Amino acid sequence: MRGKLSVTVKKRIMLVDNEEGLCRMMEAVLSDNGYAVTAFTRSFEAAEIFQAGQWDLLVTDIKMPGMDGLELLQKVKQKDPAIPVIMVTAYATVEMSIQALRKGAYDMLTKPFEPEELLYRVKNALQHTRLMEENRELREELVGRFHFDNIIGASSSLKELLERVEKLAVRDTSVLITGESGTGKELIAQAIHYNSPRKEKKFVAINCGALPASLLESELFGYRKGAFTGASENRRGLLETADGGTLFLDEVGNLPMTVQKTLLRFLQEQEFNRLGDPTPTKVDVRILSATNAEMKGAIKTGEFREDLYYRLNVVNIHLPPLRERKDDIPLLAAHFIALQNSKFSTQIKGLATDALEAAVEYSWPGNIRQLRNVIEACIAMESYNYITLPVLSQFIEITPLEGGGDSESIVDEGEYTKALTRFETEYIRGLLRKNHGNVEAAAKEAGTNMATIYRKIKKYGIRKDEYNA
Repeated sequence: MRGKLSVTVKKRIMLVDNEEGLCRMMEAVLSDNGYAVTAFTRSFEAAEIFQAGQWDLLVTDIKMPGMDGLELLQKVKQKDPAIPVIMVTAYATVEMSIQALRKGAYDMLTKPFEPEELLYRVKNALQHTRLMEENRELREELVGRFHFDNIIGASSSLKELLERVEKLAVRDTSVLITGESGTGKELIAQAIHYNSPRKEKKFVAINCGALPASLLESELFGYRKGAFTGASENRRGLLETADGGTLFLDEVGNLPMTVQKTLLRFLQEQEFNRLGDPTPTKVDVRILSATNAEMKGAIKTGEFREDLYYRLNVVNIHLPPLRERKDDIPLLAAHFIALQNSKFSTQIKGLATDALEAAVEYSWPGNIRQLRNVIEACIAMESYNYITLPVLSQFIEITPLEGGGDSESIVDEGEYTKALTRFETEYIRGLLRKNHGNVEAAAKEAGTNMATIYRKIKKYGIRKDEYNA
């Protein structure tokens, strides 16, 4: 975690076995290998003491007087469903193993066993828990990254668009995202996925214009061994990979006719055939697609199927170009500068007043992607604390400003300062909204301390109690 030293904490293991000799032996083996072990010979006592969050692993015998291991397993799982449990038994049967696994056991260990086997099973159980926790944290990070509050912009057009996208996210319908190259179509597609009921499953993306027709078909639908020269094994396509989740087809207007036909059948029947496979494959996938081309023209010329177009375009989201979102340029620039500062430990404070004015007036034909790349290039070249007009002019064409383009120094009430104020206000409000008014949690997510958040709240007159749960 940022700003904290990494400290190795012993894993806490609860050990339960009514055979005192075996219990002490297991306790000694585990303790000698760096685990913090608490042993119990009475299952009732263990069940009473167990509390969620205090233990990393339970190792328990099955056959015990009074409360047996299966009943203890059930009581422990009611308190902490995520804790891994290893069941120990001298009478392992298939029926007993199935019963234990159904009740939530992670593993079965059969007596007699060597100390090495006990250590191996314990290590695997704890590693499984760590991987599950990492996956959960990654999912939460992805959801946070693509939360609507984190899509930068304050213009009315963007706010209206995001309100519409938020409503669409929860509805399992096909969406066609249109807009010029670089406007953030894939970012919107990811936001839809990670705010939908499918967020626990995969988001799979493919650029339909980057692959030849023959390869694109096999990539999307997969193939059976022997379907063509070089097909030496069965292979799943991206549709199967995305099962339960979302498939994003970028530049969908470039789909060849053969692929359009198969994709249309999938959208109609929710099934398709791998290349060379007569047996249909059924999957549950939401299709999102995007294009920067004018699709109606392709339909008229016969290059794109009209019936497929209407299947993909159940709802249309059009992203405006950056030149129509001038109010968002200062916010986006500040955001990209912050990212670059964090990545390369630079100290650029922003754009100089005349540079910011020039950036706002520029048409940005490459849209947000171009702005990000220009900011990165400027920071690499800049020698001052601000990105100056001479450096910016190396990467975009500067239109002379009225009045001679006076390159005065930064002023407190300049456009950049106003933009930064708007950005910080919306950012702090977004953090408080997301964390239900919890300043400590907001500060943690922002990677700063609570005092900074409180100063910003006071500075911008934000009412923290408005966001309390």
